[in-house]
Amino acid sequence: MLCLALWALHQLASQVSYREVARYVHGLENHRIVLAVLLTAASYGVMTLYDWFGLASIGRKLPRAQVTLISFISYAFSNALGMALLISGSIRYRFYIQAGLSTVEVAKVVLYCTASFWLGLFALTGVTLMLVPMPPYVPMAELRLPVAIVLTLIPLLWLTGSKLLRRPLHVWRWRLSMPSTATAARQIVTGAVDWGLAAWVLYLLMPNEVDTGFGHFMAIFVLAQIAGLVSHVPGGLGVFEAVMLAGFGATGNQGLEAPILGALAAYRLIYYFLPLCAATVVVLLREARGVAGKVPLAPWFTGLLPPFFAGLTLVSGAVLLFSGATSALPGRMEILRHVLPLPVLEFSHFLASMVGMLLLILARGLQRRLDAAYVLTLVLLLLGAVLSLLKGIDYEEATLLSLLALGLAPAHRLFYRRASLFSATFSVGWIIAILAVLGCAGWLVSFSYKHVEYSNNLWWEFSFYHGGAPRALRALVGATAVGMLFALANLIRPVRPDLRLPDEDDLAKALPLIKHYSSAQAHLALMGDKTLLFDSEGKAFIMYDVEGRSWVAMGDPVGEDDDARRELVWTFRELCERAGGWPLFYQVRPEDLDLYLEAGMNLLKIGEEARVRLDTFNLDGKSKKVLRNTVNKLTRDGLRMEIVPAEAVPALLPRLKQISDAWMRDKGVREKGFSLGSFDPYYLARTPMAVVWQGDQMVAFANLFLTDSKEEASLDLMRHLPDGPAGIMDFLFIELMQWSKQQGYRWFNLGMAPFSGLQSRRSAPLWSRMGALLFGRGERFYNFRGLHKYKDKFDPEWEPRYLAVPGGIALPLVLANVASLISGGLSGMVRR
Repeated sequence: MLCLALWALHQLASQVSYREVARYVHGLENHRIVLAVLLTAASYGVMTLYDWFGLASIGRKLPRAQVTLISFISYAFSNALGMALLISGSIRYRFYIQAGLSTVEVAKVVLYCTASFWLGLFALTGVTLMLVPMPPYVPMAELRLPVAIVLTLIPLLWLTGSKLLRRPLHVWRWRLSMPSTATAARQIVTGAVDWGLAAWVLYLLMPNEVDTGFGHFMAIFVLAQIAGLVSHVPGGLGVFEAVMLAGFGATGNQGLEAPILGALAAYRLIYYFLPLCAATVVVLLREARGVAGKVPLAPWFTGLLPPFFAGLTLVSGAVLLFSGATSALPGRMEILRHVLPLPVLEFSHFLASMVGMLLLILARGLQRRLDAAYVLTLVLLLLGAVLSLLKGIDYEEATLLSLLALGLAPAHRLFYRRASLFSATFSVGWIIAILAVLGCAGWLVSFSYKHVEYSNNLWWEFSFYHGGAPRALRALVGATAVGMLFALANLIRPVRPDLRLPDEDDLAKALPLIKHYSSAQAHLALMGDKTLLFDSEGKAFIMYDVEGRSWVAMGDPVGEDDDARRELVWTFRELCERAGGWPLFYQVRPEDLDLYLEAGMNLLKIGEEARVRLDTFNLDGKSKKVLRNTVNKLTRDGLRMEIVPAEAVPALLPRLKQISDAWMRDKGVREKGFSLGSFDPYYLARTPMAVVWQGDQMVAFANLFLTDSKEEASLDLMRHLPDGPAGIMDFLFIELMQWSKQQGYRWFNLGMAPFSGLQSRRSAPLWSRMGALLFGRGERFYNFRGLHKYKDKFDPEWEPRYLAVPGGIALPLVLANVASLISGGLSGMVRR
């Protein structure tokens, strides 16, 4: 839609030059500009009534200044960026939740404001079209009355419904209550006044040649606004302008096109850009104060700030590029001619556009929280501000860049990653955004200097008065060269990392990290079947394997250094993206979810893990009667458990192999992998072993995961003789828990029960309902319910476990890849 709108605008204004538009803007009388600014303030003041009346409709009251600030920020951003429901709704949610409102209450306020916004626009448009005849050259002028009737009926039906429908309406599972008649009328009037003031601002700026009365202007204005809103183009850019030009019959009329475009440009600056800048400053100062004061911020909120700064940096880069594509004001150039040498001016203009392109690139690094991107962005923002003054005394740009640098400066701790700038991958969306900005800058050069005849000598002309076109061409080439060099550097870097399995040196390097980590699950790295990715200082590692496009990390990053673990998440994601893969983290814990939220990943609950608190564990009470009787009976039958240290395990492996083979033949299963241990002599020789004896006969065994911190003990591979005593595994579990308790361990981990704890309610997400269905009906593939029931008899505390995935993946395929890794291949997914 944006491309079509710009194409239409280009066709409508094909004969207009940039100088003519700029001449009209600079020729506007001061009193008209001042009055337009005052009316803009009045319009945004009326917009605050949306929130005031919305809060009143749900019976909530907040401080006047707080509501005014929230309303202003939300509308300043949504008016300029488009998609009002999404953007203003998100901003309101962020601030109103902090103010103590519930999610439902925020939703009601957002719906109230959105309804008021559209009801006022429909009412004003319908009445205006009904009363004001349209000239025949206006698009769809013959449909004026039908459109007017339909748009007028919408607010009338809203009023009628509020009076007649006293009882709530039931739509599917929702209960909708109509507002009172007074509230409905207040919505319509507030919206109409808001739009009327917005139209008045532009009316003041329009050229006198097209002034045929406010009514005629209003009719075209509201139609153009509806077209812009329906298109969802940010701020209706291009769509609004094209409809306004067509509505005033300016097509092909060179005398009217330039003044109308000049008025529209001034309107954009006053009604959209000034409030956006003010709101940006308010948000930056507010958040900078919070960061500087080290106010504890929720992980989901700290995840919003880097993309926010990245977006502003992208805008700043675009501003520098667009400024370099246009000529400076003659009055300011006259001042520079007397105080500045020409080479300084030329170099500043050229360098400013290169800084603009670098800011476009660095915006991606800010989104990825790179420390180097933070430092370079600060330097380039300040440098860009200086260059803006040197190339044309563009103090407006210098102010914008300086304010962004001021807001970014105290937020250093949000950009903690020490990775290279070249490690940041660029998605298709980012590449398109950068190319779109560069393309718009190129079009702006051709539009601004269409009156200049091109020649090869143009590149080498240097002049204060007649050097605008050469400077713009050289600046555009410089910015393009920076982008191409960066793209080339990214293309020639190595892509796919070495996926070799760990050798003994790697495992020896990982062992201290495993032993000091809080989760015993880290011992799965000792299987040697997963690639180990260490951070640059060896303080943490990730174990992962690849199946198809899925790069699956087993558990959270292992290590005690939080910064190293956080950096590894980003590094792993970027490795996967460069290789065209999907990064996944399987069985991650609740306490580490912020690592993945900060990296922009989504979380899916995949089950619950059973952990027994050992300091309160015992066999007393009625609920433990069966377990108590089983342990007592097997103890009388001569069963005993022995803990064999790792160095003594190799001597027992031949006898353990006999038990394992017999167990597998009896169960009719095959060895698993990835998140489950297998009978691998090299793996088993690295961990202690719990062995159950009956006399001199070995009847069961399990290898142990024991942390040096005594935080957690667990077991992995469990096997027993098929003809062994009944209840032998219960005996092994109880004995291990009692032994771990005596050794001072805090928790005993019984492992995860897949798909347990997922809800099947109608309001639950589709993924949750599918998992709950599989948990209850999936016995053909795996005894999900039975496994949960077995572990539950030890009275564990169930903790959720999650799968962290990037957005936009093929989830069924990803789950199939994970299942294939665990089952040892695709065939293992359908066989035991």
